[in-house]
Amino acid sequence: MAVVERLLDQCDGGLRPDAGAPPSPGVLPSARPRSGSDGDLLDEGAFSRYGDDRLREECGVFGIFDYPEAAAMTALGLHALQHRGQEAAGITTYDGQQFHSERRLGLVGDNFNNKDVIGRLKGSLAIGHNRYSTTGEPALKNVQPLYADIDSGGFAVAHNGNLTNALTLRQELISSGAIFPSTSDTEVILHLLSRSKRRRIVDRFIEAIRQIEGAYALVGLTNDMLIGARDPIGIRPLVLGRVGDAYVLTSETCALDIVGATFEREIENGEVVVISKQGGKTVIESHWPFGRRPARPCIFEYIYFARPDSIIGGRSVYDIRKQMGVQLARESPAPADVIVPIPDSGVPAAIGFSQQSGIPFELGIIRNHYVGRTFIEPSQQIRALGVKLKHSANRGVIEGRRIVLIDDSVVRGTTSKKIVQLMFDAGAREVHMRISSPPITHPDYYGIDTPRRKDLLAANMSLEEMRAFMGATSLAFLSVDGIYRSVGLAARDAGAPQFTDHCFTGEYPTELTDQNGHGQGGAMPRQLSLLMEAR
Repeated sequence: MAVVERLLDQCDGGLRPDAGAPPSPGVLPSARPRSGSDGDLLDEGAFSRYGDDRLREECGVFGIFDYPEAAAMTALGLHALQHRGQEAAGITTYDGQQFHSERRLGLVGDNFNNKDVIGRLKGSLAIGHNRYSTTGEPALKNVQPLYADIDSGGFAVAHNGNLTNALTLRQELISSGAIFPSTSDTEVILHLLSRSKRRRIVDRFIEAIRQIEGAYALVGLTNDMLIGARDPIGIRPLVLGRVGDAYVLTSETCALDIVGATFEREIENGEVVVISKQGGKTVIESHWPFGRRPARPCIFEYIYFARPDSIIGGRSVYDIRKQMGVQLARESPAPADVIVPIPDSGVPAAIGFSQQSGIPFELGIIRNHYVGRTFIEPSQQIRALGVKLKHSANRGVIEGRRIVLIDDSVVRGTTSKKIVQLMFDAGAREVHMRISSPPITHPDYYGIDTPRRKDLLAANMSLEEMRAFMGATSLAFLSVDGIYRSVGLAARDAGAPQFTDHCFTGEYPTELTDQNGHGQGGAMPRQLSLLMEAR
């Protein structure tokens, strides 16, 4: 039970998450400092559900094949992936006779933190999932892994990403008699698989994913196989690791590190990998149902989503974030006395900015890691103080100084506005806002929870208007080419972009069937279920 003991130690300690054309980047001079204070599958209200002015993570997946304490290892892996989703977590195992499942709302450490729970999840095969709902309401019925009995046995699946034709497929399936207990796009995959006439489960799985569009990194569990798959252009990450004779599939290398697994390789874009036993030996087979295509992974993994200690595409996430700060300092320098990150995600870029500019780096903002989403803000007066629940000004660093404030992105701008004011209230002479990514001008449909375009600050304001809205002394964003230089490329290839970067450019890499109403019958319904569960 050594792994279980490790798991309990992790839970006791806790693991907290860290972790149109766009306007031209540039620096604009400013005005003087102001005084005073200032889903369903296509649920467009999901972003504002928490009133948080941040990009929300997608999900994290983990699977392990042929390990005696598979559930405990999966829980450990999900701990390392907690930054990718804090709404719910689930684990499904197979013990050679039957499947076992535990799916809970809340954090991994709050639900998979004792021997009784792990003990119920018997077996040497397991998959797990951390969830933040970009599709489907936050209810237990949508918590993954999702499971179904099919004629060839049981099948469980966990999904990171978002399907852009799930509504269309769902309507077609319902019209032909299918029943959907959940409002998760992932359930579509189970229906497609169960209806396939192919004999082998692998062929049925491949036939199912040939019909879906969008972004996905999938792990599937059968009676005798662990299956992994990435979408044709590899928008969402998936890696293969090994611990002893057991194999692991997971979203990020940081989950391999926590379970003591070695990194074997990345699952390639468009690849389906099948891990099974043949003649007493573990065998890994690869299938290529989409042929070979150029990869276009999501650039936001480097900007925000992945944990800084992960390696993606052979590149250190931490090093790339520092390089973004270096590029930002080259493109948009500022006369200042101190560089201050907005923690935690702005820290690596701020270090890079400091190193390039020669201006000292200081922790001018202290983050409170113990604030949960359930804090009740009963009045406007209290809501106005909300930013101070998470961030406090370190007055000794700020007072009387010109500061460069570094953040990784701006969504609606409301938090940026409050933090700029926080700096002035702490006595800053000037606040130069620098963002280590380009302006976000378009929403995402691949698993990042962004607001509608009308709610994106950069989609509706010029650079000067954004600066004035925030109240900053000056404002600048990293250019699109600057992002590409940060990952070691000369520039963005306009004819064949190397990354999925539609939030900055508006160039979506796949069909948006549901969004554009191209399915049978035209526009899709906004409400998928008449049932609202009490919670």
